Amino acid sequence: MLTQRQLFLQHNAQTSPTPLMLEFVKAKGVHIYDADGKAYLDLIAGIGVSNVGHCHPNVVSAVKNQVETYMHLMVYGEFVQSPQVNFATALASVLPNNLSSTYFVNSGAEAVEGAMKLAKRYTGRKGFVACKNAYHGSTQGAESLMESDFYSAGYGPFLPNVNFINHNNIADLEKITSETAAVFVEPIQGEAGIRVAEQAYMDALRKRCDETGALLVFDEIQSGFGRSGKMFAFEHYNVTPDILLLAKGIGGGMPIGAFISSLEIMSVLSYNPILGHMTTFGGHPVCCAAGLATLNTLTDENIVASVESKGQLFKSLLQHPAITEIRGKGLMLAVGFDSFETNKAIIDACIEDGIISDWFLHCSDAMRIAPPLIITEDEIREACSTIIKNIDKITQKAS
Repeated sequence: MLTQRQLFLQHNAQTSPTPLMLEFVKAKGVHIYDADGKAYLDLIAGIGVSNVGHCHPNVVSAVKNQVETYMHLMVYGEFVQSPQVNFATALASVLPNNLSSTYFVNSGAEAVEGAMKLAKRYTGRKGFVACKNAYHGSTQGAESLMESDFYSAGYGPFLPNVNFINHNNIADLEKITSETAAVFVEPIQGEAGIRVAEQAYMDALRKRCDETGALLVFDEIQSGFGRSGKMFAFEHYNVTPDILLLAKGIGGGMPIGAFISSLEIMSVLSYNPILGHMTTFGGHPVCCAAGLATLNTLTDENIVASVESKGQLFKSLLQHPAITEIRGKGLMLAVGFDSFETNKAIIDACIEDGIISDWFLHCSDAMRIAPPLIITEDEIREACSTIIKNIDKITQKAS
């Protein structure tokens, strides 16, 4: 009989020629467990997904209760379904007044696609501006907002009328014009290796969008729901977007995304033509129930309040001559090394020792640190001790 690993290679489409091939059978809190019962401390939370930890009891309970009540009833937007209404209402309660209308989708990439359509429809314009080294998703529209030849070489051509700017470069904002429908920006660039926007840049960005009439879209698919040390990363800057994109951490492990704007802007999707944007499974009742439980857990347990200090603890403990830099906010960190080869060897050694991490798509010489926000100080110390031990091992071997 074939093993699970053999069946995986034969019947599950592969995303790389060298998958990790770790077989996990259980997850709880900040740990995931392999088929042999070995526990791994998860420092990447499924790439920013499990913000309240794996299988949080509140989320599991909400999912079970909703599954027993009803699941899919109708395509999104026709029936009044309390999981959707309650989650959207709760989101509005923690967001600025101009971000009061939520369109639920299934993923971050779908949130990007919906926001692109919304911006075109509302402004009547066709052009977009996006940042170099951004990551917005793997659909054709989302990839059109990503300048890297890494994608376009194999899957282009993508959408026209997209101009690219450098993140944190105020001079580049002149590329935003009266022909720009929207500007897509990550306040904290994720796959670029955690590049944090500067206050002056964010102020200038908001001003330029106001001057030109372009909509400002913040992609907080990775940085939202407490990961930066505030519920939303834009709160660090006192700069509010016209459209906010969320996914990953908002579902507590369930698949859900959202694009959020004002009632005025969002209303244009409902006429000329009607059903201007549709999704069958977006806002799935079970996922919305999980999302509401996640948001309530973050607020009721005051989880976000400790995120900044936990990030600082990582920074204070990860001190080593081989570390070139630590960037980030809260529990969204990048630990830099001199090369991908060094970084990869350290990551592999850490995995052997039960610590899960990885690198960044556009920054392969940095290690990702983005654990569940519920990680304790003792668990941080354990993780950092293992990382430092393996940095020593790898660098000594190379010398």
